[in-house]
Amino acid sequence: MFAQSRDADAVLLVMPSDHVMRDTTAFLKCALQAAPIAAQGRMVLFGVKAREPHTGYGYIRQGAALNGAVGGFAVEAFCEKPDRAKAKAYLAQGGYFWNSGIFVLSARAYLAELERLAPTIYAAARDALDKATQDMEFLRLEPTAFAASPNISIDYAVMEQTKAAAMLELDVGWSDVGSWAALWEASSRDEQGNAVDGDALLIDTKNCVVRSERSLVAAIGVDDLVIVDTPDALLVADKARSQDVSAVVAKLKQSNRKEHEQHVRNYRPWGYFETLSVGGRFQVKLLHVKPGGKLSMQMHHHRSEHWVVVRGTARVTVGDTVKLVQENESIYITATHWHRLENPGKVPLEIIEVQIGSYLGEDDIIRADDAYNRGPNEIS
Repeated sequence: MFAQSRDADAVLLVMPSDHVMRDTTAFLKCALQAAPIAAQGRMVLFGVKAREPHTGYGYIRQGAALNGAVGGFAVEAFCEKPDRAKAKAYLAQGGYFWNSGIFVLSARAYLAELERLAPTIYAAARDALDKATQDMEFLRLEPTAFAASPNISIDYAVMEQTKAAAMLELDVGWSDVGSWAALWEASSRDEQGNAVDGDALLIDTKNCVVRSERSLVAAIGVDDLVIVDTPDALLVADKARSQDVSAVVAKLKQSNRKEHEQHVRNYRPWGYFETLSVGGRFQVKLLHVKPGGKLSMQMHHHRSEHWVVVRGTARVTVGDTVKLVQENESIYITATHWHRLENPGKVPLEIIEVQIGSYLGEDDIIRADDAYNRGPNEIS
């Protein structure tokens, strides 16, 4: 809708971010080949010729060739992620392609089909955009209207019901990297078949994915494992079960834990912060404030904060007092005192923040003024 408001004949290339394209030149060629087909009202998706009986992808069954559309085919059917026996049958029969989830479509044609097939989604999207607000680089969709949209994918809502679907074959070394096993397949590997990223010592270890973001990982006498060590969690899994990580996320949610939504590095409009250490009544963070970045005027009920500048210059407001704090200088903010941190300089500002108090959650924040129009109690 936004694209069409700027160009009535807009053609969109819509794709996930988590995939690999080994031949980007060939991919661009396919996208350009799809554009005129989409301009005629077809919704084009890319099918990847199935190389193995993969059970983690949906499949497309190729239909008849399209007249006047070079390389284009109708879509005869969409097939859900199959079990292994059915995937083998697809491979043996031929004419089945992995659904890459990459689309080229006319905004006008897609919106017409969306309004016809999924009017509640269309109405919610229109309402969210019509009531959107803009500040700085953000276009903020109206949240209540956006939340009213049913939680359903484009495949279910439109593509599996429309007669306007078309397909082009994509042969560019594509993978959606949807699991650690897929990442292993897409990565360079050592002589023992191990894909290693970070500091690792491997003895008699084969065909493993090892990623270390924190410290040395040592593995002895293991095969086909995924070992991922990050600052906030350690994952060890059978590589064949790597798609089941979502079950861990579900368990974290059921246990009311925070790891699935709050990470060591948390991004904000003004920059980001990293959690360095957490104790019973204290927490240490490293704040990175981009040039011109400005935190909200805020107050905390349960914690005090001690800021030490390690790089750059900070402009700190505490109550009615404004002070410039240089490198190797510090300032203390008592709980319940209104305060603000800004980076008035040209280089990134880095602050060590030591929090002390009875409750250190990110939701202990009240805002009185914010350059990014966040709500009084909005965490992000």
